Formats: sequence, structure tokens, C-alpha cells
Amino acid sequence: MHLALLVPAPFDAVSGGYAYDRRMVEGLRAAGHTVDVVELLGRHPLTDDAARAAAESAWRALPADAVPVIDGLGLPAFDALADKLAARFTVGLIHHPTALETGFSEEERAALRSAERRLMPVLARVIVTSPATGDRLAADFGVAAARIHVVVPGTEDAPRCAGSSDGVCRIVSIGTVVPRKGHDVLLQSLQRLSDLNWELTIVGSEERDKVHAHGLRALADGLGIAGRVRFAGELVDGALEAEWRKADIFALATHWEGYGMAIAEALKRGLPVAVCKGGAAGDLVPPEAGVVCEPGDVEQLGKALRRLIFSKELRDYLAEHAWQAGQQLPSWDDQARAFEAALA
Repeated sequence: MHLALLVPAPFDAVSGGYAYDRRMVEGLRAAGHTVDVVELLGRHPLTDDAARAAAESAWRALPADAVPVIDGLGLPAFDALADKLAARFTVGLIHHPTALETGFSEEERAALRSAERRLMPVLARVIVTSPATGDRLAADFGVAAARIHVVVPGTEDAPRCAGSSDGVCRIVSIGTVVPRKGHDVLLQSLQRLSDLNWELTIVGSEERDKVHAHGLRALADGLGIAGRVRFAGELVDGALEAEWRKADIFALATHWEGYGMAIAEALKRGLPVAVCKGGAAGDLVPPEAGVVCEPGDVEQLGKALRRLIFSKELRDYLAEHAWQAGQQLPSWDDQARAFEAALA
């Protein structure tokens, strides 16, 4: 096959969605397919003139034999090209609908929803990263169920987390610092646990929404827990591995996840997890491996974290089951082959 992946620039961005895209490109190329990566300039998903011009230019430049695969983050930029998408075998790669992103105004979300409802039904095939996203597209975005193919992310083999050894329960939360990830909910939950010995490290880029990131730092200060909270920024490779290695709990108070790659990685490493069940996030966590709370429920999440922080015995029990569940998750090689099959 000859594929052209159209995706907002930069393609080397650190996020679960971009990591998925890169692994699929790598796997498809290794299988002998030609994959062109076309980076779209401009602002996405709330498009500007540059984004729309980039989408039109990229579409005009597509080789005749290439199957276009449009990453969902860039899909709204193709709104004016709906008829052309429909006239060609076009594939959408949807991590989650952009209309479900928190932090946008209601007017902005309505515009994104309108564009996605126009575009998604005309796609010949839609690949999603979880059954929950597929169900949402069929129910709310007019996508025929027969056109939806689920290819969940893979995981890499990873060492089991050793945890802390000094009596401090170390919590790690990994996710871009944007409203959807619910870091404010997590901070408010932990503020209720000032009598316990814990520290939180938030790993994720603060560049995508600098106003929100600044607000979170102010929130931690206002709650009186700034001394226990570290905003580590974007970490990769050895620096990220060091955070995993010393963690005792993984926590993510997300409002919506198309899959939850960081949650899967926590399970792979044998970390007990405390998450909110927005989107597909809760589906990943077996009852014996962690706790799953309602999105936005500060009190429920606080009570769950209290139990985990207080009881090392409970953490050890959950960690063992998390490890067992993590070893059953598919590899990236498995999922590249599944992606290839979904395109056939």
C-alpha cells in the first residue's frame, strides 16, 4: 500500500496520539508499505487560515495511488473539502473527537462538532483507538458502525516500578497540561489529604495551554500544597523512566480519554492506578488493579487516594494485579499488524 498520513505539525510532538501515529508509521513501513507523513501547518483543531490552506495544499499534492489517512486532530481543517474526501477512499484516524476536548468555549466546541459531523460520515473507513470512541462516533457523529475499526495502542515491555523506600508515597500523573486531563481535580482531591505523607509529580507539556498551566500552579499554591507538587514539564527517555521507577501510584483525573496510553503503561509497569473513567480510561483498569472514579468527583477521588496512600498493603495487592493485567496488553508489533488489516 501507499499511504499518506496527514497530521498537524510537528509530527515529533510528545503526546499519546502522536506516539501512536509514529508507531503505526514505523510498523507499516517495516511491513513493506510506503507511508508519507504530511505535516499540516497552522492551528489545530480550532483552525485558522494557515491550517485550512495547508489542508487544501496537502490534498492537491496527494499522489494518485496514495490512500489519505487524516489524523482526527487535523480533520476539522478539511471541512471545505468534504466532497473531495467523499469522492476518494479516505481514512480517518480518530483518537477522540475534538468536539469533546475540554477547555474550549461552547461556541468553539459546537463548531468542531458541526465540522466532525459533516466530515466523519463521508470517510470510507474510520480507525479509532478504543471501543468507547467507536461507540461515540456511531451514536453522536453519524458514522456507520460497519466503517469503524478499533485498533487500540500497543505497549512496550517495561521494568516493574520499584516505588519509594523512604516512607513518602510518590504519585505520578502523566498527561499534557490541558483542562481535559483534570489535573485541577487531582490537586483538589489531594488537598484533602494533608495529614498523609505524599508527593505528586505532574509530567506533561505546559506549552499547549499556558494560561491553564499557570492557573494550576496558582491553584496548588492557593490550596497550600505547592511544596508537595512538582510540575516536571515534558519528559522523555531516561528522565521519564526515572519518574516511573520511583512512583508508588499513577493518578489521572481525566475527563475524557480516547484510550489512555499512560494508564496502560502504568499497568505494564505494575503500578496501582487511580483514574477517572472519562471515555475509555476506566475500561482499561481491572477492579483488582486500581480505583476508577467519576470524572470531576473531587470527594470520591480523594477518598480513593486516601486508601491507597495510607495502606502499603493495599498498594502491593493492587500492584501485583496491575502487573498481571499489564502483561496481557498487546505489543506495538501486534497493533501495527491490526492497523494494516483495518486498511485492507
